[in-house]
Amino acid sequence: QVQLVESGGGLVQPGGSLRLSCAASGSISSINTMRWYRQAPGKQREWVALITRGGSTNYADSVKGRFTISRGYAEDTVLLQLNSLKPEDAGVYYCSASSDYGMIYWGEGTLVTVSS
Repeated sequence: QVQLVESGGGLVQPGGSLRLSCAASGSISSINTMRWYRQAPGKQREWVALITRGGSTNYADSVKGRFTISRGYAEDTVLLQLNSLKPEDAGVYYCSASSDYGMIYWGEGTLVTVSS
């Protein structure tokens, strides 16, 4: 099993920055891809970014150039740097992990609020 815990959410003004972290525990050696999703109130969950075991990254068009996904200094963490935040970026951000055995794991999310 893999357990995921997100952190770093909070209240930020438009144009501000925030760094989210995802800490993984359990059978972390089986994880091949980490993804960030977000969900605004009353809207569907949308994919934001991904990073593979080999370090390849990809982003949704809505965040490309503003957000950066990366591996943390510790091998069991993944970061999401949010820059130039817009009100439409607000929502609950979720971390997910895909394993070599076809399993997908989710954290419980961390809330990002963008408001002046």
